Amino acid sequence: MKKGKNRLLPLLLMFCLCVSMGMQMPIIVYAAPEVSAPSYIVMEASTGQVICEQDANAKRSPASITKIMTLLIVFEHLKSGRIHLEDLVTTSAYAKSMGGSQVFLEEGETQTLETMIKCIAVASGNDASVAVAEYIAGSEGEFVKLMNEKAESLGLQDTHFEDCCGLTESDDHYTSAKDVAIMSRELITKYPEVFKYTKIWMEDIEHHTAQGTSIFTLSSTNKLLKQYEWATGLKTGSTSKALYCLSATADRDGMELIAVVMAAPDGKSRFSDAISLLNYGYSVSQMYTDENKDALPFQKVHGGVEEQVNLTYAGEFHYLDTAGNNLNDIEKEISLPAVIEAPVAEGDAIGEAVYKLNGSRIGSVSILAAKSVEKAGYVDYLHKVWMKYLVS
Repeated sequence: MKKGKNRLLPLLLMFCLCVSMGMQMPIIVYAAPEVSAPSYIVMEASTGQVICEQDANAKRSPASITKIMTLLIVFEHLKSGRIHLEDLVTTSAYAKSMGGSQVFLEEGETQTLETMIKCIAVASGNDASVAVAEYIAGSEGEFVKLMNEKAESLGLQDTHFEDCCGLTESDDHYTSAKDVAIMSRELITKYPEVFKYTKIWMEDIEHHTAQGTSIFTLSSTNKLLKQYEWATGLKTGSTSKALYCLSATADRDGMELIAVVMAAPDGKSRFSDAISLLNYGYSVSQMYTDENKDALPFQKVHGGVEEQVNLTYAGEFHYLDTAGNNLNDIEKEISLPAVIEAPVAEGDAIGEAVYKLNGSRIGSVSILAAKSVEKAGYVDYLHKVWMKYLVS
């Protein structure tokens, strides 16, 4: 405790000196931590901003963090309604034959899709991954096509999959720390319900087979859940070729970070590396959020059935600062045209809210039409004239 106070004392003295002299506190730049993994990246989830990285575009074997993309495809299909958590998934002979980490599913055994998700997210079950892939796409090969299509749509230039679980040793199965961070971000921001499963430390499932019923305990492969109080997930992986990999997610005071570690020399190092990287990320970062709940003015519409239209923000604004700026200095400017021409479709971009810090633009949020306004016809103009006559 005394050691921590001694580190803070010079900063406190500097703060008091700066205040007394009317000076601003100098920006303190922290050096990125030294880690054992040759490739890593730290990314803030809501903005996608990279906080620090090293050799993050290097193509490496991902082992079981492949399953991040597998889970992403699963949750996309759940959202579309094509599959449901209550669906029964049957294990094929091929799925049963998977080696590596598994939950020992038997051929012909059925489990709910939700149980299979737990087997993938918690215990990294290769057998469960293949069973789910077959259920969704008919075969693992067809499911892998979906994975690669999704990778392409996300702009992952250093990624190609050959299987759905990462067990392969093929040189054609690769990704990078940056690409893993991007797919992790896509998963946790669009489908935060995944945390319901990635936060599980231990849970029992039942095997129902011809031999009877037995209990199997799922135990998380992500030891970070017990080592880091803000950990929320996401996925571990290791093979002799990939060495030790981890995509670690954490939520501290509402700020979500993703730290990806690839090719760490041992299992213990990947977790200590992730902790160091997450701590660094939180130490240098501060988040500015505008929920954009303030009222917007009406927008004048020329030549429309209605003469004005309500406006709405496209969403919240998030800005991550790692330079120690005073975020109270952020200014917001509403930019709208004097008038717009009909017709107007609901959701059309009308203007934008522009955010500036120290005079420089740091981002914007689109301002949209809250409803549609049709172009006025001859009858509409007659009606307007008649209504004005009645009012007068």
